[in-house]
Amino acid sequence: MSTPRTFASKVYAEQPFTVHGLEGISDAQIQEHLTLYAGYVKQVNLLNEELAAMTGRGLAALKNPEFTDLTRHLGFEYNGMLLHEHYFANLCAAAEPKPADGSAVATALSDSFGSVEQWMAAFQAIGATRGVGWVILFQDPATRWLTNHWVTLHHEGVPAGFKPLLVMDVWEHAFVRDYKATERGKYIEAFFRNVDWKVVEGRLE
Repeated sequence: MSTPRTFASKVYAEQPFTVHGLEGISDAQIQEHLTLYAGYVKQVNLLNEELAAMTGRGLAALKNPEFTDLTRHLGFEYNGMLLHEHYFANLCAAAEPKPADGSAVATALSDSFGSVEQWMAAFQAIGATRGVGWVILFQDPATRWLTNHWVTLHHEGVPAGFKPLLVMDVWEHAFVRDYKATERGKYIEAFFRNVDWKVVEGRLE
């Protein structure tokens, strides 16, 4: 019988985001949100470390409910970390209200939704959906087509293999310092005044 082998898990570092001076989203709100993001990074590292240790001790088994529960929870923490990184990265101060006419992202949006304006109306309508979650513009790597998606618990509803281009957090923690819980619409309007379209286009394939 072979002896279980120990191994080190991957350690993730918090990404440095210098998001400040946004229009309609305060620095205090962003800082509070970044603190929450740091918690996801910490949990990913803790879970990976614990699962690696359990695997090395031969405890990775169906009959071990602790191992299976931690593994199931890992997807929530991973996507919580990654979606927040996309969210903060696609924000900037003094942003343009929409992608430049003729740009690659404007062309892709028009091809997929009829026009940039029609895409934006659909994206914002999804954001106003009752409940908490994310609204994400994805690109299908097989067809290069763009589609909007509602994602609730980070890891539920994410199309496998699709590439996120624009990520909007509509959990209440993203805006309740600046707006009432009933004022999500104002936050969505503010979000669109701060989209870094160059970053969005850089994600486009």
